[in-house]
Amino acid sequence: MNGGFGYGKDSCLHEFILEEFLDGGKRSTFFSTLPHSGLHAEEVKISPQTWQAVVREAAARAVGEDVGPDDVTSRLLISPDLKAIGVLVAREPCVLAGMDVAEAVFREVDGSLQWKSLVKDGDRVVAGCVVAEVSGSARSILSGERSALNFLQRLSGVATRTADFVRAVQGTKAKILDTRKTTPGLRALERKAVLAGGGVNHRSGLYDAILMKENHQVFLPQEKMGEVIQKCRQEFPEFPLVVEADSVDLAIQLLGQPVDRILLDNMSPEQVARVIQKRAEMGSGVGLEASGGVTLERARALAETGVEWISVGSLTHSARAIDMSLDIEKAP
Repeated sequence: MNGGFGYGKDSCLHEFILEEFLDGGKRSTFFSTLPHSGLHAEEVKISPQTWQAVVREAAARAVGEDVGPDDVTSRLLISPDLKAIGVLVAREPCVLAGMDVAEAVFREVDGSLQWKSLVKDGDRVVAGCVVAEVSGSARSILSGERSALNFLQRLSGVATRTADFVRAVQGTKAKILDTRKTTPGLRALERKAVLAGGGVNHRSGLYDAILMKENHQVFLPQEKMGEVIQKCRQEFPEFPLVVEADSVDLAIQLLGQPVDRILLDNMSPEQVARVIQKRAEMGSGVGLEASGGVTLERARALAETGVEWISVGSLTHSARAIDMSLDIEKAP
């Protein structure tokens, strides 16, 4: 695939073209807001300029969806000259995330609004903490309120859930990974929230790592597995190569293959420990990742086996929105 910037110099969209011809000879083209690569990167490898473009694009979509052509209620009820101050308040303890996109929402609504952050992403706050202030046109603050809160509540929920898992494995060498089970269109923001919670990002998408999952293996004869792995390694030597194993026997076989990591899917802590013991006996340097139905209790048990990575889909697909509100009053 080829990658490049699309839709103007400030766009967050990167164009990719699939080199194979699909659908009756038509070339397949798609766009992504995540051009960076790297399996379980310690931080999102994205330039500040591109990140700001991602944030602005998300804010613009949210405002367009909610406000549309006009906030008719605020226009009918609120004088255009009325000034106000709004404070965004966390109503429960949480790890904060989404401050930059919340600010971008208000700037999308009205560029004259004044924003003041009082805490930053990754901070743990208590119930009642004022996290930010926004001042200016009362109409504009009311128009941006819901979209800004939606981002803050959702992303702080992801960060808080991630922090809970990170705390659950504290004292072990295991790191908590996110997955591709993200809200469509919000992956970049949710991955950043995982980082704010102390987690680690997995691959960005299907384009920056090779992960042979069980559904891929359905189409591969077992005796051809080694041959296929060699082909992947030869054709894309720069890509991380991960293979899923749903049994201890398969995992042990893969320990002798030139893979970067084996994903131990839905295995018990006892099974994971067996694979780790076998790895030590073989002197293999292959990394191990546990995955599948990981709860806080299960995460701790898995981490105590000595596994390096634990991937948790619920960081993003099941994070509960944090209770937050915007309190507003007339400016003095």
